[in-house]
Amino acid sequence: MDLFVVPTIGFKLLYGFVIVRIDRRELIWINVTTNPTAEWIAHQITEVFPWDGAPGYMIRDRDRIYGAVVTRRLRAMGIRDKPIAPASPWQNGFAERLIGSIRRESLDHIIVLGEVHLRRILRSYAHYYNGTRTHLSLNKDAPISRSAEAAGRILCRPILGGLHHRYARV
Repeated sequence: MDLFVVPTIGFKLLYGFVIVRIDRRELIWINVTTNPTAEWIAHQITEVFPWDGAPGYMIRDRDRIYGAVVTRRLRAMGIRDKPIAPASPWQNGFAERLIGSIRRESLDHIIVLGEVHLRRILRSYAHYYNGTRTHLSLNKDAPISRSAEAAGRILCRPILGGLHHRYARV
């Protein structure tokens, strides 16, 4: 899990929060807030993981925002907390790479108007990332696997307001 900062048209700062599963590179949670607190992050963790579906461990930064409330919530859910070494973002490479992809493929091309707008952009990107975007580490498959389409006419569908396209057979 990781947080990232996004400026708006009014020069306010919004904070995006992502949780990614390492095995299939699946973006399982994305949300936005204007003021991240430990209580908010603990609530997000509760929302994303049902009690029987929690992972064995969670890799995170050593940021102060992940306070005692977050570590207690992780422990209560049976998740082992794995903070990375100070000033070592490469140790949380999956989340850092995802955030870089979100910036390069979406946010660098859009002026964010506010919290609701950013949430809509990020949810749309999550749908694209999980269902359409291919990954070399997954043998050019998407995190949510799909079958090959063998016959039919090829149709181009714009995604993220035309920034990306999905080519599918119909």
